Amino acid sequence: MGRWPKTWFARATPALLCGAALLVPSAAPAPAAEVTRASYREAVEPICQANTQANERILAGVKQEVRAGKLRSAAARFSRAARSLKKTIGELKAVPPPPADRSRLSRWLGKVSVEAGLFEQVASKLRAGQKGEAEKLVVKLTNNANQANNQVLAFEFDYCRFEPTRFT
Repeated sequence: MGRWPKTWFARATPALLCGAALLVPSAAPAPAAEVTRASYREAVEPICQANTQANERILAGVKQEVRAGKLRSAAARFSRAARSLKKTIGELKAVPPPPADRSRLSRWLGKVSVEAGLFEQVASKLRAGQKGEAEKLVVKLTNNANQANNQVLAFEFDYCRFEPTRFT
């Protein structure tokens, strides 16, 4: 057969591959719908609503317990609230943020993580019988929550605005 089939194949192969590549659908995924502030808010509000409702149940009457000197019971409630908030933070981190607000939401979640730590510190102080120190930490908690909320004012959250004064 000589050289003709080898030469023809060598010349035709690149053209055939290019043509075939155009016919085969791309392996790259189609671009997902762009995440906007509104779509992010719609995704995270149910998560925050569940956390708010859990905290309402967990921390109901905690002020009265502290005033009555039932510090161990109040400490247990603050520990449960911290666990609940940590779980919520994990769920919030799983939601993809709008690209333009990635750093803002990262700072917000950082502040919310600090809140969870402050809940644990309040529980620790109450367990140790240090009611005054616990009250100082509650003031810090409220201040930190305000700073966190200021990070996300543009999102117009309802439930994702953390307001510990509702409970403490």
